[in-house]
Amino acid sequence: MKRPLIILTGPTAAGKTKLSIALAKSINGEIISADSMQVYRHMDIGSAKIKPEEMDGVPHYLVDILEPTVDFNVVLFQKYAKAAMEQIYKKGKIPILVGGTGFYIQSVLYDIDFTENEEDTKLRRELEDLAEQKGAQYLHEMLRECDPKAAEAIHANNIKRVIRAIEYNRQTGKKISEHNEAEHQKEAAYDSRYFILTDEREHLYQNIDKRVDIMLEEGLIEEVKHLLDLGCKRESTAMQGLGYKEMIAYLLGEITLEEAVYRIKRDTRHFAKRQLTWFRREKDVIWVEKDKFAYDEQKMLQYIIGCCKGTIL
Repeated sequence: MKRPLIILTGPTAAGKTKLSIALAKSINGEIISADSMQVYRHMDIGSAKIKPEEMDGVPHYLVDILEPTVDFNVVLFQKYAKAAMEQIYKKGKIPILVGGTGFYIQSVLYDIDFTENEEDTKLRRELEDLAEQKGAQYLHEMLRECDPKAAEAIHANNIKRVIRAIEYNRQTGKKISEHNEAEHQKEAAYDSRYFILTDEREHLYQNIDKRVDIMLEEGLIEEVKHLLDLGCKRESTAMQGLGYKEMIAYLLGEITLEEAVYRIKRDTRHFAKRQLTWFRREKDVIWVEKDKFAYDEQKMLQYIIGCCKGTIL
């Protein structure tokens, strides 16, 4: 029999954190963060990391486990998430995967195999040098030539994933988009319920703008200064996160604070749009549209629990 797994995802600023705590407390669950930034220590404000008091006693995994100098990726995420799930199952509880990084969720849900080809460090260095010399856009165009579908799915600024996709094509002669699609066609490895929490676009965008303003009030600039003082490099994976790269540009005198804030809000809205595009392609998902529940958290919670009863619960 497949073991149970609940997924609660959705675009940034949709309100996943609060609902996930209520869900975990209602069904004897524990939470695994599916977020590419909350994994890092010292990166609390810009990642909108859940605060200890917000956890309300619910154990959280994959939060604050790595230094920001470490490169985190989907392969590591899958490894850590599966280990966390084993701990949760041993306690007789249900793992709840919560976060907005769609590929991370897929990697666990479909138990994607990442061992097909080994890293080619020489090729990787060449591609990294190209990105440094000619820019991210140049590298992204290279990807577009060999795998247009992957280029659509991977943002130009995500240099590591762009390099990985080109590397895969050079090594195997195949497209990583086709490989990922084939993996995605696999049956889910768990008895799962996959919920997507979302909101009307304008409301979501207002929440994003409000969240960025709160980040600044809470000390985002000071947080980024501290990270640079700790020795975090501008080009590191951690520093590519929304809010961090823009603040670095401001602190280095490349743009004004006003421009930095404008870019964070704009790019976060674009990111939310891309997340929704990703989730619409997913199969067997259950949409939880906040406006259709009149923004009543209790009604949303009861709906989610109702969808799980009889099988997972």
